[in-house]
Amino acid sequence: MPEKLSPAKLRIGHAIKLPLSWLQHPFMSNKLVIENQHQIRIIQSLKLDFVYFYPDKSLAAPPEPKPASNEEVLRQIDEAAEYRATLQQKKSARIEASKMRRRSIQKTEKAFNQSFKQLHGLMKKLGSQPVTAIEEATQLTAQMAELIARPDALSLHMIATAQKDQENLYYHALNVSTLSMMLAKNMQLTEQQIQLVGFGALFHDIGKLRLPSQIMRKKEPLTKPEQNLLNLHTQYGAELAERLSVFPPEAIPILMQHHEYADGSGFPRGLKEQDIDPLAKIVMVANTFDNLCHPGPGQATRSPHTALSYMYRKMRQQLPETELKLLIKQMGIYPPGTLVQLSDDRIGMVITVNSDALLQPNIMVYEADIPRLEAPILTLAEDDLAIEKVLKPQQLPAQVLDYLNPCAQISYHVQGKQ
Repeated sequence: MPEKLSPAKLRIGHAIKLPLSWLQHPFMSNKLVIENQHQIRIIQSLKLDFVYFYPDKSLAAPPEPKPASNEEVLRQIDEAAEYRATLQQKKSARIEASKMRRRSIQKTEKAFNQSFKQLHGLMKKLGSQPVTAIEEATQLTAQMAELIARPDALSLHMIATAQKDQENLYYHALNVSTLSMMLAKNMQLTEQQIQLVGFGALFHDIGKLRLPSQIMRKKEPLTKPEQNLLNLHTQYGAELAERLSVFPPEAIPILMQHHEYADGSGFPRGLKEQDIDPLAKIVMVANTFDNLCHPGPGQATRSPHTALSYMYRKMRQQLPETELKLLIKQMGIYPPGTLVQLSDDRIGMVITVNSDALLQPNIMVYEADIPRLEAPILTLAEDDLAIEKVLKPQQLPAQVLDYLNPCAQISYHVQGKQ
């Protein structure tokens, strides 16, 4: 537990926390280990009654300096003022960088919403205007594939989406399509193959449109007969696609086989890995991940971090090794949606993973005195921070959860390097 300490007693090596909001001081964080006399003078100039002092985190203090002359004191005051100005300038630059990241994320969210509207519209046309629906789906996935296939780095953003039962199928389809195309790129497939994977993934669950609505909307666990009926969606989807002359035949195995498993324990045919279509294996892995994050009734919801861990520890026999390892790599150790504690003890949520810096995700940080829509978005390397540990939602106070809003429905969208 911290102690209260008068700023007049501060020494180099002391680990402290300022009882101020983030915007009321020039330091990057409320918590710091004092490194020099300039920091002490700045803190003392804040006119605080006390700071929080952490003896267990403090370093051995150097010998106290000899009393300074008046001339020396004036020089130190001037140096401290310059030091403070430098700190404030760096902090202002970080704030502006954070705003730029937020604008980038807002741009990505806008693109996601546009893609979702396109998907929603074309799915509605599938029954009455199938040719138009297929053409629009081809255009949508071609645009995404063109972006994803570029040689430059990609950013994978978390998008918080509203929970509407009738739209969950569309969110899931767009998630699986996005993740599948990224996985296809990492497997060195051509842009045409990436687009084909995305197209098949977009339609992988269309067989569910033939199922009774009471099964699709049921909140309780399905009965065995209901589960058996749900499992027929793979066959229903393939049959529907086969009747559409404009549906690419190369994508049909994705609809039929995305629930097969490498060890033969999947459905509908219990195929082993060597008999599963290569493109279907990609969608199988992406689909498994998103289903673990957004499961059916009566099943535990997992965070993206926990879902990847579960796939690696518990499902390695069921999932193809190459595709599984590449999915884990592309999502990063801390995938978007992961709650974390930083090295300065602040709490945040990973919102963006960059393909060229997987260990340096962008993190939205909880700051009680800053509105959520203006919350700092940090990049670990730039802000000299590290992730100390992953947190579970139940470990956080209610106000932190409300602020970070780790929603049950997480969607993903990609953005090219700015």
